Amino acid sequence: MHDTDRDLLPEGLGDRLPTQATAAQRVRREALDVMARHGYARVETPMIEFEKSLASRMANVSVRRMFRFVDPLSLRTLALRSDITVQVGRIAATGLSRAPRPLRLCYGGQVVTVKGDGLDPVRERLQLGVELVGTDSVAAAAEIVEVAIEALAAAGATGISVDFTLPDLVDTLSHEALPLAASRVEKVRQMLDSKDAGGLVDVGGQAYLPLLYAVGPFDAAIERLAKFDVGGVLASRIAGLREIAARVGGKARLTLDPSERHGFEYQSWFGFMIYAENVPGSLGRGGTYRILDSEGGEGEAACGFSLYPDKLIDALAADAAPKDRLFLPLGHDADAAARLRAVGWTTVAALGDGDDALALGCTHRLDGGSAVAL
Repeated sequence: MHDTDRDLLPEGLGDRLPTQATAAQRVRREALDVMARHGYARVETPMIEFEKSLASRMANVSVRRMFRFVDPLSLRTLALRSDITVQVGRIAATGLSRAPRPLRLCYGGQVVTVKGDGLDPVRERLQLGVELVGTDSVAAAAEIVEVAIEALAAAGATGISVDFTLPDLVDTLSHEALPLAASRVEKVRQMLDSKDAGGLVDVGGQAYLPLLYAVGPFDAAIERLAKFDVGGVLASRIAGLREIAARVGGKARLTLDPSERHGFEYQSWFGFMIYAENVPGSLGRGGTYRILDSEGGEGEAACGFSLYPDKLIDALAADAAPKDRLFLPLGHDADAAARLRAVGWTTVAALGDGDDALALGCTHRLDGGSAVAL
């Protein structure tokens, strides 16, 4: 019996062929270069860590999203990283605990989850991002939004838009301004998240209905949110959003959805999603959060963002123009070939008499020290 599936890959995993791999390299390089120019120092983290470490540095990180297995050396449970942010939090709290604050770090690498998100079956993704450790101020939040926009633009994204949210909105309102029984808080969050007005009334959250309409283009939505603000409990957050918008408004289209919670498991007062034209779904998210200490208690304030640019990579690869390639015949002038490579040419050297320049995808041929079009 023949093994017919030996070359199949598991669901949600795939190869990148040359055009895609080239686009991925460009996106990674351009985005990380932007982060570095803004003072973010590059760190690298292992693909595998102890499960306990990955699950204990950020609130609400689910180990169920991680591939887990037993380490044959320590006999402890290991996990494949599903989010590099938590690893950077560990670095900040341990190896760089004495480094001056605010601490700026950036990273890039692959992450893997047990299953995809919603209708997206992909289980391995490229994650790029920055973490600004030691503060979650408005100025810090504005900086990370600016860097995220600039990084995506440098990577090739166009028509960038940013959607702001307030992840702790229901917690803030339900404490005093619009009291809710503890058993209803999560239900109200879910109904707001799904934009279900009827469901919101059914779970006792009718006072929160105006939040469903405080969405859309930023200027109009923030005015509706300000009018809704009960007792001024959201005044500082609204002022913060206005300040961030003033700094980044000319660089991207801004919208507001103050009650959006999906994807903001550990963010605190501020969060954002980032999108680009002709790329389906979001390209990343970010916001403010806290890095838990070694005992699981509230530790340092921080903010940052994670970009997941795989769909942008696919779009760039699909639109990539063929690159000129220079065929080097047998016995070619090696010095001339080196000079042409130095000014940007890609060369393909013949290895035998049967090598065909056109079949190898070449557009030019080295002839007498010059590139001649085929």
